[in-house]
Amino acid sequence: MKRFVSIICVAIVAAAAIAQTFSPSEKGSGDVLWDNANQAYSEGRYADAAAAYAAIIDEAPALTRAYAPVYYNLGNAHFKQGELSQAILAYERCLRLSPTDKNAKFNLRFAQTQIIDNIADTQVFFLREWLTTLRNLLPLNVWMWLSICLFTLMLVCLLLFAFSRSIGVRKAGFYVSIICLFCSVVAFANAASLHRRDTVRAEAIITRGIVNAKASPDRSGTELFTLHEGTKVTIHETLAGYANIEVGNYNGWIPLNTLERI
Repeated sequence: MKRFVSIICVAIVAAAAIAQTFSPSEKGSGDVLWDNANQAYSEGRYADAAAAYAAIIDEAPALTRAYAPVYYNLGNAHFKQGELSQAILAYERCLRLSPTDKNAKFNLRFAQTQIIDNIADTQVFFLREWLTTLRNLLPLNVWMWLSICLFTLMLVCLLLFAFSRSIGVRKAGFYVSIICLFCSVVAFANAASLHRRDTVRAEAIITRGIVNAKASPDRSGTELFTLHEGTKVTIHETLAGYANIEVGNYNGWIPLNTLERI
């Protein structure tokens, strides 16, 4: 039994090591731009700082977790200039890369209090909200590697169950393999959900000061409700330069050029 516990501990440590190995931690190129941007921000030249942060992002070969601080600082630079929608957009993108960033969460919540609209969704089922919170705890690549490691651990436990001569080890191997399989499936489902979210990019931020949502995708459509910059919406479809959006319990069509996808 002690041998079995030792094997499980080693497997868990190895899984953590693998996840850490494949979690990006290097800032990459652009150190000069980064230093210039930080200096401009510290000197109160927020427009220059925002431009430098945006340049770092534009030059990035791939947006990984390492670029979350860039989006965070970009959001701060926009907020200092009173550009509410761009600040919220940057904070949202920061949290896409680093879901556990407490500073970004705090600043995003504070920025959202400045939004004129206060549209609440009263139809969100608590279980759906809980699952979404769980999904957003970790980035996509971590969920994927966690799923792979847990599945591998399940296979190890099944081998112990099949070939061990000890009844205790076989029982432990059987039950641990079931738990690992369940957790692996959950991790894979979260990774798949995040991949779909980042591929479809259905969530967006209103970037215009005032936007009137209409009942149809044309100028002559009946006005249903009004949105203001910074409001977060969900895009269901696009047609003829318009987007069918949902916010809270409201649904309507707004011009595509009045929003930017997260």
